[in-house]
Amino acid sequence: MIGSDTFRPDLFAGRRVIVTGGTSGIGLAVSEAFASLGADVLAAGLRAEAVPADQARRLTVSDLDVTDEESIGDVLGAFIDTGGRLDVLVNCAGIIRRDDEFEPETFAHVLDVNLTGTMRCCVTALPVLRQSGGCVINTASLHSFISGPRIPGYTASKGGVAQLTKSLAAAWARDGIRVNAVAPGWITTPLTAAIRDTPAGRTITDRTPMGRWGTPAEVASAVVFLASPAAGYITGIVLGVDGGFLSA
Repeated sequence: MIGSDTFRPDLFAGRRVIVTGGTSGIGLAVSEAFASLGADVLAAGLRAEAVPADQARRLTVSDLDVTDEESIGDVLGAFIDTGGRLDVLVNCAGIIRRDDEFEPETFAHVLDVNLTGTMRCCVTALPVLRQSGGCVINTASLHSFISGPRIPGYTASKGGVAQLTKSLAAAWARDGIRVNAVAPGWITTPLTAAIRDTPAGRTITDRTPMGRWGTPAEVASAVVFLASPAAGYITGIVLGVDGGFLSA
């Protein structure tokens, strides 16, 4: 849990944050991080009812399907209407379908969630972010930069997120909106559970210079930094959070 030992507890007091994919994994850690730092947070994602009660009490939790423009408009609009502003949008919604992504229909669905879903949310939030001088943090990946033999759709979508981030940063900078991304490496989440305790997972650990997998809270710390005043002159970057994997 991020707290006063990392950032001051009131860093985001009075700020309003939406985290898509915010009900599990990295997204939930990001939602908790902003809430612990004083923000009013909407954690929006599939299976919102699965968020533990002790965590949900600190957040507003809502179901959200990022492939559905009407759902995005309704969920984001309702949250914005209750507070009149939006300061930070974090796009964490994402899926992976190992091996099945060679089927064109599955490939297209992964891109629709991971890449087009990110764009849908950014465009929907743009008018209110423009009013607040807010910022966007997208979720790219280690696989924005390296291949994934079993995940062509995921790899293509995350490469797209990295380039989308740079394009939106350039397009919206004069509106006072910063757009950045984090690129998590191997993180202990439900998406990676299937491979962590396999020979491939142990190979990943051995190849990572820091000798371990990362945690969702460590990715959340990077997201909080990019949303904070300390990153006020940073836009268009894709920040690796990978224990040194890409440098090895």
